[in-house]
Amino acid sequence: MVEIRLTNSKTRKKEVFTPIDPENVRMYVCGPTVYDRAHLGNARPVVVFDVLNRLLRHVAKENGWGKVTYVRNFTDVDDKINATALQRKEAGAPGTLEELIAERTEETIRWYHEDMDALGTLRPDHEPRATEYIGQMIAMIEQLILDKHAYPEPDPRRHNQDNAATVYFDARSFNDRRNFVEPVHALFDVESFEEYGNLSGRSVEDMIAGARVEVANYKKNPMDFVLWKPSTDDLPGWDSPWGRGRPGWHIECSAMSKALLGDVFDIHGGGNDLMFPHHENEIAQSCCANHTDRMANFWLHNEMLQVEGKKMSKSLGNFFTVRDLLDQGVPGEVIRFVFMGTHYRKPMDWTEEKRVNAELKLQKYIELIRQFGDLEHAKTLSPMKAIVDALASDLNTPLALTGLDAAARSTDGSQLARDLVFLGFYTWSELAEALEGQVTETFDLGDWEDTLISARAEAMETKDFSRVDTLKQALVAAGVEVRMSKAGVELIPGPDFDPAKLEGLS
Repeated sequence: MVEIRLTNSKTRKKEVFTPIDPENVRMYVCGPTVYDRAHLGNARPVVVFDVLNRLLRHVAKENGWGKVTYVRNFTDVDDKINATALQRKEAGAPGTLEELIAERTEETIRWYHEDMDALGTLRPDHEPRATEYIGQMIAMIEQLILDKHAYPEPDPRRHNQDNAATVYFDARSFNDRRNFVEPVHALFDVESFEEYGNLSGRSVEDMIAGARVEVANYKKNPMDFVLWKPSTDDLPGWDSPWGRGRPGWHIECSAMSKALLGDVFDIHGGGNDLMFPHHENEIAQSCCANHTDRMANFWLHNEMLQVEGKKMSKSLGNFFTVRDLLDQGVPGEVIRFVFMGTHYRKPMDWTEEKRVNAELKLQKYIELIRQFGDLEHAKTLSPMKAIVDALASDLNTPLALTGLDAAARSTDGSQLARDLVFLGFYTWSELAEALEGQVTETFDLGDWEDTLISARAEAMETKDFSRVDTLKQALVAAGVEVRMSKAGVELIPGPDFDPAKLEGLS
């Protein structure tokens, strides 16, 4: 039996993971709003929860559980999507605004799949689109209104003449959709849910003070959030008890997760920027509509991404998409390796140095597998226990990567191949292709290692390190990675290694 321990954002503790139903382990992760290319920060949760998905599937076999059901949604109805389509229309693109929205959505989903596939992530079992679950969203909103957890904004026809009183819609006595003159908003009443704020650890008063909330005269409380909003004729919209409109963002995930995973499921994940308000609002909606005390047993949140120590932003000129890196020739497995070098609950800093080191290390692994591995034998092996245990300990990917180094040091190329596939860096076919494509002339750097060791020993006596520095500079200039530690010296030829540059140097 493998014991998985995960840090639960709801309890702020590391807890043993036990599935609600061992025959169906269920996980929901918030997916993208499909209006543009995924930037590098968007990709981090995709890789984090892909690792968890792979771990769960492996442990399910080890522990005798049943299947794993992984759901990640596409938000394909949103103001940002509408705005992007409107820009294209104003730029002269042919078609109606609704047609341009549909075209942009399909294009962006295709891009997303291409880019995330390149990072070695497995497709989830279900990738629901919000527009496919409008009926379920409407039903959930109606239930919330019936239970007095939500309300529509006042119908203008039902105000008295001097507007002295506000009369809110009662779904039990006013269900005829034709009774509305104009479409109205439907909103969740946060004061009706006592546990609101428990996930993020904030009181309603703190949330009002610290959040940008939309001030609207149809809200009972500034923190009340939109479940349904009116749509104009040229924008996507659906008929509802509150007139023609479209769903608010938060209700989408509540409806889709309920439809595909049930009222309560095992794991809900996403970036920590979603903890408030998105996940907080999901919990409120789902618990109230489904009459449950929780939405998911575990909540997992990854930290954000930086670039060279700074927040990624267009104004700083350090903003780039996954596709930008791929087009620059950075392999997807290298991006994945850099991501996994930092624990998911810590901020991740993307640097050029990390990229270079990751690329060199993966090339070294491929060369070791070529020399000492057998792919057919590797397929019969299990992942290294140390790697599985590292992932089972709150997804400790940096520790898991040390397992790859252990296999490399022991020159167990078959085990190394098995673990690279398990961790998602390659499929078996990709690994076979990499082994064929990276055929390099072997060059023994052992003499240079001995020379550098001797020079360093002499320098320790004389305190003159000029010879050591000269040798290191020459090796680096020739494309060799120089690693010096108390244990010794390791020289690793890089992709640009040129042995001719070492000729004549002694």
